[in-house]
Amino acid sequence: MPRNAQLAARLTAASAAALFLGGLAAAQAGEVRVTIAEYSSATGPYFEEAAAAFEAANPDTDIQLEVVPWDVLLQKLTTDISGNANSDLAIIGTRWLVDFVEQNVVSELDSFMNDEFRGRFIPTFLSPSVMGGKTYGLPIAASARAMYYNKDLLDQAKIDRPPATWDDLAAAAKAISALGDDTFGYGLQGNEIETDVYFYYAMWAFGGSILNDDGSSGVASDAALQAATLYKSLIDDGLTQPGVTANTREDVQNLFKAGRVGMMITAPFLSSQIKTEAPDLNYGVAPIPSGGANGTYGVTDSIVMFDNSQVKDEAWAFLDFIFQDEWRSKFTRTEGFLPVNVAVSQEDFFQNDADLKVFSSVLADARFAPVIAGWEEVADTTVRALQKIYLGEAEPAEALSTAAAEANRILGK
Repeated sequence: MPRNAQLAARLTAASAAALFLGGLAAAQAGEVRVTIAEYSSATGPYFEEAAAAFEAANPDTDIQLEVVPWDVLLQKLTTDISGNANSDLAIIGTRWLVDFVEQNVVSELDSFMNDEFRGRFIPTFLSPSVMGGKTYGLPIAASARAMYYNKDLLDQAKIDRPPATWDDLAAAAKAISALGDDTFGYGLQGNEIETDVYFYYAMWAFGGSILNDDGSSGVASDAALQAATLYKSLIDDGLTQPGVTANTREDVQNLFKAGRVGMMITAPFLSSQIKTEAPDLNYGVAPIPSGGANGTYGVTDSIVMFDNSQVKDEAWAFLDFIFQDEWRSKFTRTEGFLPVNVAVSQEDFFQNDADLKVFSSVLADARFAPVIAGWEEVADTTVRALQKIYLGEAEPAEALSTAAAEANRILGK
């Protein structure tokens, strides 16, 4: 999910263009265009199957799908909106939603929803898309974060249980890294999607917050400094993989699947990947280590309806269809997410899966990205500061203080 500091400006231009053109959309009657975010190689085939099933039941409606990689999705959406060429429906990162809502480019969905439909959802996952008492999106995907650990590497390092604290993690990483040159104790992400979030795991554990009570940045707090200092010490002591700032989440996950990383923090979908790509890997899942407090990252992605759509009824019919339990279950199992439908969460598959039980158990400590205008730009300031710290180009206190000041400028604090 890419960063885009110019989102608000582009959406303002999009709104003006929509008014100038009288809100006309390019879609033909009965044709619903859907922009799909690509989660995996299975995403496209799943939606193609769902669209074919919907069309069979609704022969007067044609579903046109466009599958777009996450790293270019926001750029594409803002460009399409500016040209009044956007689709009718689109998957977005929920944290982008506040900007879309402020610029009046997405429709509220409450007028389409009845009690039965609303009751399908687990409130925790529906609520991030509710703003000002109105529902602007539906949770197409949901996730939390936990720590994966390689049981064989921990055994070889004579560690009898996954670390429960960050001090335990540092000690375990040291013992695992000592096993060999191709073995790294802790996989630390330093590039692209969720680089800032990887830092928040420790910051939350030490009692910090992304934003202070007054809405100002919390990344220069004592807890944030403690987290940054810890991560830098792990790098300097050779307890992480080399070249942290060049490693994306996927890079670190690949190292873990190859059996070269002892511990890393990521989402439930890694379990699905391991089952198909590394079935012999002996691994476990545990909560993120504590530092006196506990915190995990709660994530939802939403599917929205654009306000200039000329086929809202047909688009809603497709939404209603794909949020039926059968299709929700298939998508959630295929992609390795947490269920957003109540009935799906009660299926044996989700109730009995040991990995998913851990992710479900940490939801009480879940923190979500702030739903504020300009969040992507604010997050970017943290990422740039972290990369300087990891590379040794700035001291943690200096870099975090600079990031907080820049964030506060963006936030108007």
